[in-house]
Amino acid sequence: MQTLTFSAEEMGALLGSFLWPLFRVMGFFMAAPLIGTQLVPMRVRLILAVAVTVLIAPLLPAVPQVDGLSVQMVLIVTQQLVIGLALGFFMQLLFQVFVLAGQLIAMQMGLGFASMVDPSNGVNVAIVSTVYLMLVMLLFIAFDGHLVMLEVLVESFAVLPVGTAGFSGEILMQIVRTLSWVFSSAIVLALPALTALLITNFAFGIMTRAAPQMNIFALGFPIALMLGLFIIWMTMGTFLGSAESLFNEFFLMMRSLL
Repeated sequence: MQTLTFSAEEMGALLGSFLWPLFRVMGFFMAAPLIGTQLVPMRVRLILAVAVTVLIAPLLPAVPQVDGLSVQMVLIVTQQLVIGLALGFFMQLLFQVFVLAGQLIAMQMGLGFASMVDPSNGVNVAIVSTVYLMLVMLLFIAFDGHLVMLEVLVESFAVLPVGTAGFSGEILMQIVRTLSWVFSSAIVLALPALTALLITNFAFGIMTRAAPQMNIFALGFPIALMLGLFIIWMTMGTFLGSAESLFNEFFLMMRSLL
């Protein structure tokens, strides 16, 4: 009966081909939307990271062989974690568009004080932002966004292979340009409600000048609140199309990043 024997170099190569991608996948799952939220326990994220790494490890390029407990090993582990976290943070920017849009609308209609804890991030956000965030999470899954996330993660190993090299300047500039895209897209998404509420505030200002004895705070707040809720209800019909166009634009930017 013949037994399989492995040398130390072969064991190190087999272990490295699994461990190096695992650190990048773990970093990605720590910051990625849906998976990297507080709603998913850390143990579940670890199991998912191991399962995904086992599936994609045979498809990845060859990894460098380094000595255990060396400086080069620490650099590779750090590099893989940073790349995974950066990719997950980049995916989070898509959801922050809708959070920022909801925050702008809530502040304009007088609901800025009505905040609740976002269960996914653990921070207080406006109630309108929470509604938008729940809707966009459902749409993200319906549009197979979670599959696109995994596809981008696998393609990152071909563009940024395992090694000691860091990010290029072009990738960092693309992330900075994406931050400006988040603000511009949020303003465009909230522009109909902001415009209508701004016209309403102008009307209340004119009424205050014409009739100073009128209590504008007692009258303007409920009207602005009801008008804001009516505008949100009216714009829900176009929310699907706006979300789909933003998803397509963001996925194209994600492709250009890699």
